[in-house]
Amino acid sequence: MYSIGIDSGSATTKGVLFDGIDIIEKVIVATGVNPRRTMEDVYKKLYREQAYTVTTGYGRALLKASNKQITEITCHGKGAAFLDDEISAVVDIGGQDSKVILLDRDLNIKDFLMNDKCAAGTGRFVEVIMRLLQEDLSDLDRYVIDAEAIKISSMCTVFAESEVVSLLAQDVSGPSIAKGVIESIAQRTASFAKRLPLEGKIFFSGGLAQLDSMKDAIEKSMELEIVTHKDAQYVGAIGAAVIGFQKNT
Repeated sequence: MYSIGIDSGSATTKGVLFDGIDIIEKVIVATGVNPRRTMEDVYKKLYREQAYTVTTGYGRALLKASNKQITEITCHGKGAAFLDDEISAVVDIGGQDSKVILLDRDLNIKDFLMNDKCAAGTGRFVEVIMRLLQEDLSDLDRYVIDAEAIKISSMCTVFAESEVVSLLAQDVSGPSIAKGVIESIAQRTASFAKRLPLEGKIFFSGGLAQLDSMKDAIEKSMELEIVTHKDAQYVGAIGAAVIGFQKNT
């Protein structure tokens, strides 16, 4: 027996195939301009006969084959707890939003905050700045090694672009600018997250969780232990699949 979880995000669509114990297959693709078609493609790649399918994320209602649609808050909490059952909260930085999810002792959702009003402090914000610096986001850790951060005062994406262009014109190094962006996002994330009574071990998920420089900066700003996982970008899809398996057994 299998379940499929698909998380339709603003930047990427993630899907996993779950057998009740392990994640046995994963798919991640750019969402693109047609999220419905993207979800269908991910579903076809993961399809197994009689697999119960749960969808989540922005496009969760778009897949006809979905057996159930569940909010991303619920799925992210469930998925992070599946990957690490010692956590007390989840900080997720997505392509266009950020979330903080507080869990109780039984790993159920106790409270949450979501910021989807501004792209600043999200994965898209980092992509924009790295594109200006003509560097690949996947190389960010290497790029900022030993760099001295310069303060980025603008946290609106549009104004930050102008600020970065101005800094480059002043011969400020690209790595220093990138390190400044990382620290600005970390401070913004910590300020947002601390509206909830966080303590203990915090799980960091989303695409930026793959970057050690971002994880370390958030840990420093939050003054709490931050953990992540190689599958942290898939937590929404994993949570959806875990919920789907439980509902179908």
